[in-house]
Amino acid sequence: MVVTRFAPSPTGYLHIGGLRTALFNWLWARKNNGKFRLRIEDTDLSRNKKEAVDAIIKAFHWVNLNYDDEVVFQSERFDIYKKYINELLEKGLAYKCYLTKEELETIRNARMKGETPPIDIRKYRDFKGELDKPYVIRFKAPLEGKICFEDGVKGLQCVEAKEIDDFVIARSDGTPTYNFVVVIDDHEMGMTDIIRGDDHLRNTFKQILIYKAFGWDVPKFYHVPMIHNEKGGKMSKRDGAVDVMEYKREGYLPEALLNFLVRLGWSYGDQEIFSIEEMINLFDPKDINKAPSRFNKEKLDWLNSHYIKNSSNERIEKLLRDDFGVDIVNHDRKEILIDELKERVKTLKEMALEIEKILNAPSEYNEKAVKKFLKDEVLANLREFVVFLEDKNPKLPTDWHDVMHEFLEKKQIKPRELMPPLRIAMVGDTKGIDLAAMLSVLGQKEVIKRIGKLLASFEVF
Repeated sequence: MVVTRFAPSPTGYLHIGGLRTALFNWLWARKNNGKFRLRIEDTDLSRNKKEAVDAIIKAFHWVNLNYDDEVVFQSERFDIYKKYINELLEKGLAYKCYLTKEELETIRNARMKGETPPIDIRKYRDFKGELDKPYVIRFKAPLEGKICFEDGVKGLQCVEAKEIDDFVIARSDGTPTYNFVVVIDDHEMGMTDIIRGDDHLRNTFKQILIYKAFGWDVPKFYHVPMIHNEKGGKMSKRDGAVDVMEYKREGYLPEALLNFLVRLGWSYGDQEIFSIEEMINLFDPKDINKAPSRFNKEKLDWLNSHYIKNSSNERIEKLLRDDFGVDIVNHDRKEILIDELKERVKTLKEMALEIEKILNAPSEYNEKAVKKFLKDEVLANLREFVVFLEDKNPKLPTDWHDVMHEFLEKKQIKPRELMPPLRIAMVGDTKGIDLAAMLSVLGQKEVIKRIGKLLASFEVF
């Protein structure tokens, strides 16, 4: 059975790079009717944040990446790690290293200068005694030969054994290091396939040595190139490397974000739109690109607008209320309003702002629009339009469309002498949804009231 995992450190919020890694692992497990596990790598007790753990769980819930079994916390497994460290010591595959901080610094400085260090990092590799001084525990790496593995994305990967130092597996305070605990956990959790960022590629050689030291099967590794910004550089908060939940707050739908992320580094022909079911059926980690992908906000916006258009009005209405505090449940023209905005907006936040702009009378008017469209004769047209409206009873957008065109014909004026001024009266600007739909949403009484407010500001009503 295929078993995959996502294993974040709770030192910060879940960013989109992490979510993409989780998605790839989740898809591969679901495609193979396997298991997807969540492990919190919280051995660095000084940097752990409970709110970060909560945020990770919340983000998983929002995008509906359901994990199997209980969440595993490394901080609850120290006794297990200690047992395995002792096993390596007993087998002579690890040893206590008593090098001081000063000695380590001497070694580090020599290496930085390209010189041979005066002290051997493996000084205590074959030391048999015990010293009454602090020590770390190092793994005995092989001194010759090659360490190789077949990466599912990058192909055959090899390093000379001599390039791998006897690396530390337990610090002087007894806490185990990342490269050790990740192997113990992946083995005990039955991992078969590990999909992760290629910043872990170098670690894999060390981890393979630990697998072999215990005589365990080595899982299949897939190292995914990082996500770059649009210019090909490292992503920052400005480029979108923010808390995943920030995308919810900005009005993105979870399926749009997942569709966007699955295409960052993976493709299936020229297809751009993928349902979750299609992702599961089509995804294969061997198809992940070898080159880094680039974050493209325009693509994300395009995908989000697609999913907004294809969402039910009932769902949109609920999200607007729950996430943005915009409640139109009892509005008798809510269907018209949502239908119009679904065709225009890129995010639900944008939709919420547009709804508030339409439903709340403007407190000010765009100066450029006023200067361009509100001439004296146009204001007179608006005053006459109010009188004209009193004998009408428009309800639907088609009714308002007919009423406006009847007035234009009666007055023998051009649309620009009525339509833009009407928009300014309704929302303070000339931009927005279809004017007839906007007037239908507001209703006859509110339309007359807003025209009156505009004219009053020019003292001509």
